[in-house]
Amino acid sequence: MPKKVLLVDDSTTTLMMEEMILKQRTAYECVTAKDRLDAISRAVVEAPDLVLMDVVMPRMNGFEACKMMRQQPSTREIPIVLVTTRGEESYMEAGFQSGCNDYITKPIDGAELVALVQSYLGE
Repeated sequence: MPKKVLLVDDSTTTLMMEEMILKQRTAYECVTAKDRLDAISRAVVEAPDLVLMDVVMPRMNGFEACKMMRQQPSTREIPIVLVTTRGEESYMEAGFQSGCNDYITKPIDGAELVALVQSYLGE
């Protein structure tokens, strides 16, 4: 059974690009969510092996969603990588304080994304 990656972003274009990169270069299954409520419910139902989550989203940002996922027993141990345009040190610190495992900035480099995902999931 292939490993599963939950992609969370309010941008359909970003979701499609991440999914395309991963499907072209890996055998992982991708599921998507467009906001934190959908992300948390999808994570509970789908039990992904990894979450790639945008930081800047409407209603609740990725930091808050990450904190919520860390509070729930069913999602607490899932590795979370924050994916954002915000590369400032203060944002990175906030990301790690929210419970993320890693942080990658946009624009996404396909090889970097695949290497990061594989470092958590293997090939």
